[in-house]
Amino acid sequence: QLQLVESGGGLVQPGGSLRLSCAASGFALDDYAIGWFRKAPGKDREGVSCWMNNASPGYADSVKGRFATSRDNRKNLVYLQMNSLQPEDTAIYYCARARYCSGISEYDLWGQGTQVTVSS
Repeated sequence: QLQLVESGGGLVQPGGSLRLSCAASGFALDDYAIGWFRKAPGKDREGVSCWMNNASPGYADSVKGRFATSRDNRKNLVYLQMNSLQPEDTAIYYCARARYCSGISEYDLWGQGTQVTVSS
């Protein structure tokens, strides 16, 4: 079954860290780019990062230097390490797959999302 499942969200204080996981099933991560997106209330869905094999990951300016993505192709897992979290990072975070890091319309499989709340 083709599926992406995110986990690791939660409530964290400003300045704290979280690591999100994205578990892929039904396909091999090697063959796809995996993007992380987030949707905050009242805002459009925003691309956070994207990484495909044989390329360096790309990040939105808003998270550059604070977030880092990694992947374990053997386990079919992708991670998003989020450091120095701020209230404006509060959102539902999604992972999604595409053949290449590209526009949002190219992503054909999405996870259900995991809530990240940054608040004191």
